[in-house]
This record gives sequence, C-alpha cells and structure tokens, in this order.
Amino acid sequence: MPRPSLVVVKVGSSTLVDEAGSLDRGFIRSLCEQMGELVSAGTRVVLVSSGAVAAGREALGFSERPSDMASLQACASAGQARLTQAYADVLAEQAIPCGQVLLTRRDVMDRDAFLNARTTLARLIELGAVPVVNENDTVSTAEFAFGDNDMLGALVSALVGADLYVICSDVEGLYTANPQEVPDATLIERVEEVDHELSALAGGAGTSFGTGGMSSKLRAARAMLAAGIPTVICRGRRPHVLLDVISGERVGTRFESEGRLSHEGGRKLWIGLAEVPRGTITLDEGASRAVLERGASILPVGVVASSGTYEVGDVVNVRAPSGDVIGRGIARYSSEDMVRVRGVKLDVIARFLGEERARPAVHRDDLLVF
Repeated sequence: MPRPSLVVVKVGSSTLVDEAGSLDRGFIRSLCEQMGELVSAGTRVVLVSSGAVAAGREALGFSERPSDMASLQACASAGQARLTQAYADVLAEQAIPCGQVLLTRRDVMDRDAFLNARTTLARLIELGAVPVVNENDTVSTAEFAFGDNDMLGALVSALVGADLYVICSDVEGLYTANPQEVPDATLIERVEEVDHELSALAGGAGTSFGTGGMSSKLRAARAMLAAGIPTVICRGRRPHVLLDVISGERVGTRFESEGRLSHEGGRKLWIGLAEVPRGTITLDEGASRAVLERGASILPVGVVASSGTYEVGDVVNVRAPSGDVIGRGIARYSSEDMVRVRGVKLDVIARFLGEERARPAVHRDDLLVF
C-alpha cells in the first residue's frame, strides 16, 4: 500500500498518563520522536490529544479525576497549556513547530466555521507545523461536546482529508471477545464493515482517566469507512507503533473497505460528524435496503416512526428496523409534519398538502450513510 502523505493520530488519556494519573513525559517524548521521523520522511502529521484534564488535575492538586463539571473545566484550563507545551518542547528539538487548535462541536456546526477550521489546519500543515488538536473542555457543554476524542479525531481526519487515521489506545485493537475475560480471544486484524454483530463486541467506557471505550472507537471507524479514510486501532505504547503502522506492518485492527468506489464528500461528512442530531427516524425494511444498497433518498412512505423534536433543516439519525443507526441526514419535514406524512406516498401528500409539500423525508444529497 502507498505510504500516506497525511496522517491524523489520536492519543487518549489512558495512553498518555502513568499509573499515578500524571502525564507520562517519557511516552510523550517517544511519540514526538516518532512523529519527527514521519515528518522527516515526508508524512505530515496532525495530533489529536486528550490529557488536558489529567495534566490540570496534577497541577491543581486533585488526587483523582473530579466528577463535577466546574472542576473538570478548571482542570482542563490549567492542563491544556501544560499538555501542548510538553509536545512543543520535544518537537522543537527536531525543529518542528507546534500549533494548538481547540474545538467544540459548536465551533464546527456552522458550515462557515467548519470551513474556517479546515483552512487553519491546512495552513498549519502547509507551514510544516504539527497541529495539536483537543476539545475545548473549558467551554464545551454536554449538548455540544464531542463526548470523546475518537470522534473528534474522525472529524479532523475528514476536515484535512487525511490518508490514514490512527487511534492509539491502551489495547492492541478489536478482539473477538474481551481478552481480560476470555483468554483465547483473538485480535481481528481487518474490518470492512461495522455491523450490529461487530458493535456488540465493544464494551462501555474505558479507564478512569479517559471517557472513550471500544464502542466510541468503532463509531469513529464506521464514520471513516464512509469517508473512505482507513483507520487503525492499535496499542499506543507498543514500541515504534506509528512507524510500523505507516510502513504497512500488520498492527492492531485496520478498518478499510476495498470495494467502495466513491467516498462521501466534505458536506455529507460535516452533516454526519459535526452536527448534533435533533431526532431519529426509523425506516421499514424496503427503505432501509434502498438507502444501504442503492444510495436512495428516504421517502415518507418508508418512514415508520419518528422521535425527538426537530425542524426542517435539522439533522436526524436514520435507523434500520433492527435499531441500528445506518446514517444521518437533514430532515425536509419538521418532526410534527413527519408524524403526519410517515407511511404516505408522495402523490397522496401532493393531493392533500400540495405539490410543494411532497418531497423526500431526507434527500440522498443530504444523507451520510454509515
């Protein structure tokens, strides 16, 4: 496989900290030295790093991760500068500049802001810097938070048009079962589709130092499959892990679909990754197959249920009859009207509500299919 020219690397808190919960500067040095080698070899790197709360917890004297929002945001405030400086110090030894980029979901929900963020990242990369991206935990709220940096890394990968997304975790990759509970569980080396059965293999949240678990990594990998960006989940503390992944060695679990001929564009990825869904529509079996197999629009006749409160232009999740979220798109009816027109054919809607009201529930141009 060709060597990627632009890679996004995500590192979680559980990988960044030592057993005491403090930043492991030895690991940070190793990571930065690997990134330096990649840059020297012509591969540009964007780093999505957790760890601000852990760094601030140490600075502010908390013996363990606090649970209240105000203390968490205070830790993030105190720790963000320490975290970025830890990377900048080591990268400077290799004459590589470092730029900090803090984002919340609110920052990229607006299409113009989304494009501005992409322009800033692109310029930093063009100037030879390694952007260090993190969620702006000091101001993010539950509604607009990414929730974990796995999805933030996926969004950044889509923003910059990465050739590869690497999630450095505290496990080797995705296993057939929990290896801590099932000793003979085996590593799944390659995944081409994240289906319901595969999702069931993922557990809940990770360690006390982080917020993500394998389920959040699978959601991110599924989004990247739609984007046509290969994703690797691997153990971040494996020696030379980044160099081995970039060189094409079989490391961790690689998510990549060889059969996909076309990949979703930036606008659909923005819909699927940046926007906050305001509701959910559930499809019947025929409509679900039409969306998944033919890339069809969602017609009102194929909608069997609607939940949540949303307006025309809001983003909604799209569920199959099984309950699996198969996509995300922009609703062309409000939730109130969706309840009225679900299960009804377009010609009937036109007859009773007028031609202008007879439209797809979600048009294929506004639909990101996972």
